[in-house]
Amino acid sequence: MPELFVTNFNRNFTGVSATAANVIRQQADRYDLRLVGYPLPGCPDPITLRQARAQSRNTSGRPFAVWHVRRNTEMRAAIWARDVLKLPIRVIFTSAAQRRHSMVPRWMISRMDAVVATSAAAAGFVPHVRATVSHGVDTDRITPAADRADAWQAMGYGGTMGIATIGRVRPEKGTDLFVDTMLRLLPDLPEATALVVGRPTREHQKFDLLLKDKVQRAGMIHRIRFIGELPPDRLTSLLQGLSLVMQLPRYEGYGMAPLEGMAAGVPFVASEAGHYSEFSAQGRTGMVVPQDMPQAAADAANSLLTDPARHAEMSQNARMLAETSFSARAEADGIDAVYQSLWSESAN
Repeated sequence: MPELFVTNFNRNFTGVSATAANVIRQQADRYDLRLVGYPLPGCPDPITLRQARAQSRNTSGRPFAVWHVRRNTEMRAAIWARDVLKLPIRVIFTSAAQRRHSMVPRWMISRMDAVVATSAAAAGFVPHVRATVSHGVDTDRITPAADRADAWQAMGYGGTMGIATIGRVRPEKGTDLFVDTMLRLLPDLPEATALVVGRPTREHQKFDLLLKDKVQRAGMIHRIRFIGELPPDRLTSLLQGLSLVMQLPRYEGYGMAPLEGMAAGVPFVASEAGHYSEFSAQGRTGMVVPQDMPQAAADAANSLLTDPARHAEMSQNARMLAETSFSARAEADGIDAVYQSLWSESAN
């Protein structure tokens, strides 16, 4: 019978989904594992919550099954299964937020058997932290292109180099700051095309339209392109063709986009948020600029993209750091140590 249940209750492929999928692909060969909820790329076919409850009643050789959750809805379902249905399970929550949770999530997190924080900053906002384990990227799945120029041309977005910001279109993610940065940068880089990869939720439709109107009025509609959300395989192909990933959020809990770019050998420019400073390795793989300063971001990008030797060195460093310090395999190892400690404590 299964020993590990990993939940995914969001039908949309979000940043949380991506980090969960990266780990699950590593865990699938280590455990008798079930994905619960909605499918994730490269992961086992999911089962329903009802099936997970039924299969959790018999844990085979383990004293209990582990339910690993990452969202509020998933915590709620796991607490119900453990405390109301009295299933023999323990619940682990991964926490990336670098700010105080609201009241109900705080209560649910306090009911977790263990918490895995993704950074030291995140660990300061939650109880029951068993380990601090950085999110990792699947460096087997995302690799550098044999020829970046060919990979970019194959995407069909125009120009000879690509710059992208990846994530939901909303103020918190700094999509407007990216647009303002590109309006400053692109006149100096006539062969560059900028991409906004992501879509707005309903409450940010007006924000999205205002940004598109701003680009249109600036006469840059063919050079700053809003391409919506991409399926995982096409996003991987895009990363291989990019010359730069740029993320300028006003807040970010962790931030996987620069790390995914690094796996493809792409350096980044990012604002002071999330885990970006750690990714940058003191400027060897990316450049971190102050928040809300489009000109600083434009200057950093221009200095990098007009220096081929420096860009090549940072690209090589980015791939190396992703493999050695931020791989999904290393994240799975860190999480495995938490599972094993819980099982070992019960056995003793």
